Amino acid sequence: MFRYYLRLGVLSIKANPALSALMVAAIGVGIGACMTIVTIQYIMSGNPIPEKSDQLHYVRVDNWSPNEAYDEPNEPPEQLTYLDATALHAAGRATRQVISFASSRVVEPAGEDSKAFQRQTRATTADFFAMFNVPFKYGSGWEKLSDDTLERVVVINDSLNEQLFGGENSVGKMLTLTSESYRIVGVLDEWSPVPLFYDLNNNEYGDPESIYLPFSVAIEGEHGSFGNTNCWKPVGDGGVEAFRNSECIWIQMWAELNSQAERESYLQFLDAYVEEQKTIGRFPRPMNNRLDNVEAWMDYNEVVDEDVGVLLGLAILFLIVCLLNTIGLLLAKVMRRAKDISLRRALGASKTTLFTQYVVEAGMIGLAGGLLGIGMTWLGLRGIENLFGAFDFIQKLVRMDWVMVLAAVLLAIVSALAAALYPTWRACNVTPASQLRIQ
Repeated sequence: MFRYYLRLGVLSIKANPALSALMVAAIGVGIGACMTIVTIQYIMSGNPIPEKSDQLHYVRVDNWSPNEAYDEPNEPPEQLTYLDATALHAAGRATRQVISFASSRVVEPAGEDSKAFQRQTRATTADFFAMFNVPFKYGSGWEKLSDDTLERVVVINDSLNEQLFGGENSVGKMLTLTSESYRIVGVLDEWSPVPLFYDLNNNEYGDPESIYLPFSVAIEGEHGSFGNTNCWKPVGDGGVEAFRNSECIWIQMWAELNSQAERESYLQFLDAYVEEQKTIGRFPRPMNNRLDNVEAWMDYNEVVDEDVGVLLGLAILFLIVCLLNTIGLLLAKVMRRAKDISLRRALGASKTTLFTQYVVEAGMIGLAGGLLGIGMTWLGLRGIENLFGAFDFIQKLVRMDWVMVLAAVLLAIVSALAAALYPTWRACNVTPASQLRIQ
């Protein structure tokens, strides 16, 4: 029976090609505009590590000025001081814990004709790779012992490995960074979480660093921070040592806590640590420690720009306008066929039969509109890419995966069916006697 309805739908569409094309175009344009913005929001708000986002917690303690909060209404700082980061990490109270900061080094390739170039680095601790499920192509991360012994080891990404070693297994080879030799222990496979959740203080849609090296080595070598640094009181004289002992915040810390009990225990540990620091004159503000999981941390940092929400609202309104046009076109099509409908009713066709026929026809139009909408979405994303091409991260936000393709088709079909309800109801309630009397 369904094949019969499909055949009737095809015949109806062929009988009114111009009207049918207008309906497909209206749905396709509306879906294209809507799905362009939905795709961007989908990527921006996606969970970058869904398998363990509830277990990873960003650590914050409130060491800020007693006179004002770091951020209104009463938010603690977004990073830690060197004193707090190293003390909390040394305590080892979490399943895994990571402290890190962004920096940069000059890569000095082997060979007299090779030119040196600068790359972003991540000074971090050994748990970084296991905590964030970082994939490896060759080798692995360094052992925790390397953090303690200041061993100059390094992990590089696949792109840098391709550039320096032609993509071959470079584990065990030496790499010179700013006149210092490091032994390569691992090469990352392709890894580019969106957003860059482990460090939202800098470019949340940027690329991960090319080079990863031990936090302790970076500190001993006085690698400068490439990220944000904020201080609420002067550092004073004393150079690097004074800066490390200051209340300046510049280090990020994550703790992996696998249960609610572990989370509560770690919060108690943070409270005890702050109470201890208060006795020596630090932490002048009231107790205000935070543990934010990945999604909560992303929400706090508003990784989805408010403008995207506004554009999404406008796109939905535009889709509604397109559907209203579709309703009008469907209604005109039904009214033109009022006599045929009356004749079929007089010959015994039920309202259910007519309703099913026109719903199937609307679904076919919706499917065609969805396919057109996919093309319109692709054009919309390319337009945004060209418009904002100066921003390197924009290419990460204008990709359309199969989830969005299926969503576009499904939204088009559902929209077409919704638009067909009133015209179909009118068709089912045509009075045969009034139309046949005119004949």
